[in-house]
Amino acid sequence: MNSITIQIPDEDLEKLQATATRLGVSIEELVLMGVEQLLKQSEVSFQDAMDGLCTQEKY
Repeated sequence: MNSITIQIPDEDLEKLQATATRLGVSIEELVLMGVEQLLKQSEVSFQDAMDGLCTQEKY
C-alpha cells in the first residue's frame, strides 16, 4: 500500500477529526473510506463528482 500527503485547511482537519471520532475510526481510515466510495461509483457518476470538485472554490 502506498501513502500520500495532502494539505488541508485547519477547519477541514477539525471536521475530519470530529467525524472520525464520532465514527470510531482514524482520520486515515475515514479518508480512505471516502476515496473508496468515490471510486466505487460508476464512471459517469465519478466524472460528475470530479467536475463538481473542480468547480468548487479553491483553498
